[in-house]
Amino acid sequence: MSNFIDYVKIHCRSGRGGPGSRYMRREKYIAFGGPAGGDGGRGGHIIVRGNEQLWTLLPLKYKKHIKADHGESGGKNQSTGKEGEDVYVDVPLGTIIKNSETDEYIGEISEHGEELIVLEGGKGGRGNVHFKTSTNQAPKYAQPGIPEQEAWFTLELKVLADVGLVGFPNAGKSTLLSVLSAAKPEIANYPFTTLTPNLGIVAYRDYKSFIMADIPGIIEGAHEGKGLGLRFLRHIERNSLLLFMVPADTDDIHKEYDILVNELVQFNPDLADKPRLLAISKSDMLDDELKEEIKQDLPDIPYLFISSVAQMGLTELKDLIWKHLNS
Repeated sequence: MSNFIDYVKIHCRSGRGGPGSRYMRREKYIAFGGPAGGDGGRGGHIIVRGNEQLWTLLPLKYKKHIKADHGESGGKNQSTGKEGEDVYVDVPLGTIIKNSETDEYIGEISEHGEELIVLEGGKGGRGNVHFKTSTNQAPKYAQPGIPEQEAWFTLELKVLADVGLVGFPNAGKSTLLSVLSAAKPEIANYPFTTLTPNLGIVAYRDYKSFIMADIPGIIEGAHEGKGLGLRFLRHIERNSLLLFMVPADTDDIHKEYDILVNELVQFNPDLADKPRLLAISKSDMLDDELKEEIKQDLPDIPYLFISSVAQMGLTELKDLIWKHLNS
């Protein structure tokens, strides 16, 4: 089973507020000292927090129910009850939180240490000291605490990367990532070898680097859920630059590129505006004459002929990527 989990549902319950105290002050020589009840403590919040050390939602797969502590009751002599302890739910950067029942968008975690309160703890009730009036010097009433809240939430992870590799299965995406970075994705000569997104850090000149994501292969109809479909298309939304990969032995490179673009735009029209590059992979089998012939019918975007196996055009590809990431 893969350790990469990018979708979970969790049930959360915040803490209820502690009740206020109805304490009446009693001291030696003071028989009727008046109200002195303290306020109840606030219930614990449920807080989602970004953690850059995490790359999967796997820990939450086995912890479906998350509960915060209740606030404690107010005490005598106007002492406030102890607050319920907040519960922090650590998630990878790029996690989106939605209410499972209403599908309402709650928020997104994109920075380390960023916090989002998804359920607030109930406020503590006020003690009887707050209800003393000129006509009621000894109120025996105190507020109860505000009840807890509970809800189901859906957490979706969208991989954060500078460059997303887009292509049909067996376009050579995993091979390129393994050659350019230290990532070790599974590689074989059959479709859907890659079943989870793989991230790799690509070293560039002068100790610079960028992050590349190998997204599982798209097929025609992916935006309708065919193949691996919607499960992985959402990862492409978070990439700054899309690198389309089409093998050199494809019958019609332009047509295959158009199908890929159509799948992305059907899934999310905003992807039409994302910067794109084209890498024609497995180009070590082409001679100069074939390359010139292919160039006559390529889409109007920057392109390169590359071969990961033969290490052909890879330096130029990194230069082109870096130029567009920083333009």
